[in-house]
Amino acid sequence: MAFASTIVAAYQRAGRDPGNALQLAQIPPARLIEADGRMTARQMEVLSGAAMQELDDEGLGAFSRRLPWGSYGMLARASLSAPDLGVALKRWCRHHGLLTGDIRLSVVSAGAQAAIVIDEHADLGAAREFTLVHVLRNIHGLACWYVDSRIPLQEARFPFPAPPYAEVFPILFTPAVSFGTQRAELHFDARYLALPLRRDEAALSQMLQRALPLTVLQYRRDRLLVQRVRQALSAQPLQTHSAEALAALLAVSSRTLHRQLKDEGATLQGLKDEVRRARATELLLRTNRPIKQVAAAAGFLNEKSFIRAFRGWTGQSPAEFRQQAMPPA
Repeated sequence: MAFASTIVAAYQRAGRDPGNALQLAQIPPARLIEADGRMTARQMEVLSGAAMQELDDEGLGAFSRRLPWGSYGMLARASLSAPDLGVALKRWCRHHGLLTGDIRLSVVSAGAQAAIVIDEHADLGAAREFTLVHVLRNIHGLACWYVDSRIPLQEARFPFPAPPYAEVFPILFTPAVSFGTQRAELHFDARYLALPLRRDEAALSQMLQRALPLTVLQYRRDRLLVQRVRQALSAQPLQTHSAEALAALLAVSSRTLHRQLKDEGATLQGLKDEVRRARATELLLRTNRPIKQVAAAAGFLNEKSFIRAFRGWTGQSPAEFRQQAMPPA
């Protein structure tokens, strides 16, 4: 409810009455002062949407210059022709700087990790917390929509002390949240930057008719699930024997896991076989480990099931495969 209070404060600074927006969102004014007050995602969507239109300011009074209604839609349209997500996000951040110089957004990447960062160049006042949250949720939601994929966040950092409602941040972003950092940042897998955009002008026009859910709600579908499954199977073979254990590790349901893999043209068993075979083959060729140790390292519960699976892959037992691959003395 602190976010609703920030929106109401924007009305007060503009000398306007927030009554209509609160009524549309079905939020009694008395609830604004509740220390532990909560509202639904739909109420947040309605309230912020009404405020942005009535105040004609998508920045809700936080910046030294208004962001007229339609500003963020213009940014989305300007990045739509980008060849991949990385270019689209960099273009979006650059264009956002044309709207206001109070904050500067940028996309940085180093190795396997990428980040969207905000540098503050003006005092955002009492709206600082809400503004940083709102802008980061906006660009993250749009990025997910561009590539039609949930982009899991590895870390979220915020340059203010943990607020009384800090438990909301893992829901909005990721469980790995830090407060009191140097600047606001969202970290994610850099491979998402290479994904091509999957939207066109018609899809954008339809999305803009109700764009705020992208800011309020988390995107569900993840088009890099196959890669995430491969990575989990490789990194934690002993903790990913069952679909349920793997799904829990990836923070999805087992039903969603199977459905999304099917959508991406893969199966869990097929990925398991692929990862286990590659790992087993590497260990058989490059080490002298006993077969039992190779089986465990490849993710098998016992040596017998490993030998049976390996024979199905290659037509040979692991021992025969290793012996045949060894150079003559």
